[in-house]
Amino acid sequence: MAGTKALLTLENFINGKFVPCSSYIDSYDPSTGEVYCRVPDSGNEEIEAAVEAARAAFPGWSARSPQERSQVLHRLADLLEKSLEDLAQAESRDQGKTITLARTMDIPRSVQNFRFFASSILHHTSECTHMDHEGCLHYTLRAPVGIGVPPGVVNIVFGTGPKVGEALVSHPEVPLISFTGSQPTAERIAQLSAPHCKKLSLELGGKNPAIIFEDANLEECIPTTVRSSFANQGEICLCTSRIFVQKSIYSEFLKKFVAATRMWKVGIPSDPSASIGALISKAHLEKVRSYIKKARAEGARILCGEGVDTLSLPPKNQAGYFMLPTVITDIKDESCCMKEEIFGPVTCVVPFDSEEEVIQRANSVKYGLAATVWSSNVGRVHRVAKKLQSGLVWSNCWLIRELNLPFGGMKSSGIGREGAKDSYEFFTEVKTITIKH
Repeated sequence: MAGTKALLTLENFINGKFVPCSSYIDSYDPSTGEVYCRVPDSGNEEIEAAVEAARAAFPGWSARSPQERSQVLHRLADLLEKSLEDLAQAESRDQGKTITLARTMDIPRSVQNFRFFASSILHHTSECTHMDHEGCLHYTLRAPVGIGVPPGVVNIVFGTGPKVGEALVSHPEVPLISFTGSQPTAERIAQLSAPHCKKLSLELGGKNPAIIFEDANLEECIPTTVRSSFANQGEICLCTSRIFVQKSIYSEFLKKFVAATRMWKVGIPSDPSASIGALISKAHLEKVRSYIKKARAEGARILCGEGVDTLSLPPKNQAGYFMLPTVITDIKDESCCMKEEIFGPVTCVVPFDSEEEVIQRANSVKYGLAATVWSSNVGRVHRVAKKLQSGLVWSNCWLIRELNLPFGGMKSSGIGREGAKDSYEFFTEVKTITIKH
C-alpha cells in the first residue's frame, strides 16, 4: 500500500555474513500489538550451514592466545558501549520493556559481562601434582568446546523452538547446550540431546520467595521488594512472586506495599517515567491474567492491579500487552498462584509465625532458583540462608551479582552454574596428562 512503512526484516548471521531465509515469522511490537518486524523461520538447512561454519572456524579461533581472545571481547564491549542507545531502543521495542531499564541495566550489563570474561580468561590456571614414588608428573589441560568472533565463530539463527531449536539441539556435532527458558522446553532439550551425551547448562524457572522478618528495615525492604516483584513486568526469572511476612508486621507491610505498588507507573516503553512496560506477547498476557482469575475463583483477594485499578494508555497503545502490577493475598500455599511460575507482574503476600515454619513453606515448591531474606539479625540471616533450597540467596538486597561466583538454581530451576570458574569448566573439556620421567 502506498505510504505504508516497510517492515524491518531480520536475517540470520552465518559465517560472518547476513543470510536471507526462504520464509519468515511476524514479530509484534508488545506496546501496540502490531507487526513491526519479520524474523527468519529457519530450519535444518540453516542449522547445517551454521554448524559447518563453526566447525571450520574452530581450529583457528581455539588456537588463539588468551590475550588475543581477550582483546576481541574487549572490542565487542567497546562496540556495545558505543551503540548503547540504538541497542537499548531496539531491545525496548522488541521486548516491551521500558527504555529506562534497557538503558540502565540490559545493555550496560552486557558490556560488563564481556569485559569481565575478557579479563577472566587471562587468569585461569591448570592443576599439577607430582608422584615421587612413581616418578610421574600429572597435570591438566582444558580444551575449548564451543567457539567465539571471526567468521563462523558466532552464528545467529532465528526461528521457532520446535523447528530450528530441535534441529540445533539434536545435531550430532553440537557438543553442548546452554539454555535459559522454561522447564518443559528444557525437558525436550534433555530428551533430544541424551542420545549424544551432550553437556547441558539449563537455567530455568523460579517461584522465588521473599522472607520478611519483624525486625526488617521496611524503609529499604518495601521499595526493593516492589522492584524485585515487578521489574521488567515481572519477566525476570529472579523476580519475587511469594512474599512471606511475619505476622506481627503483616498488616503494616501489606498497607505500605500496596501503596508503593500503586506508585509504579505502567506506560509505553518510550516514556522515561514509566516503571513497567508491556509483556512480551498477547498469549503470555492472557496466561498471566488467567492466574488472577484462578486466584479469585479460589477466594483470594486482589488488593491492587488487574481488575481492581484502571489502566490508562494512549489510544495507539490500547491493543498493547499491558498489565498493572497486581498483589494477591488471602491465598493458600497450595494454590497454583503460589506453586507455578507466572512470569508476570503478579506477587502473593501471606503471613507466617515462626522461622522454622517459613523455611518449610518457602521450600515447598518444585523450584529453587533465588530467595531474599529481610532481617537485621545476622545470625538468623545465615541460618535461614543455609536452609533455603535456593541457588541464590540475597539478604536485605536484590539482584546484586558477583560474576566470579556461581549463578544457577536447585531442583526444577535448572542444571549447572554460570560464573567465572563454572563457565570456564562448562565450556571446556578437561584432560589429565601423566608423564613418567
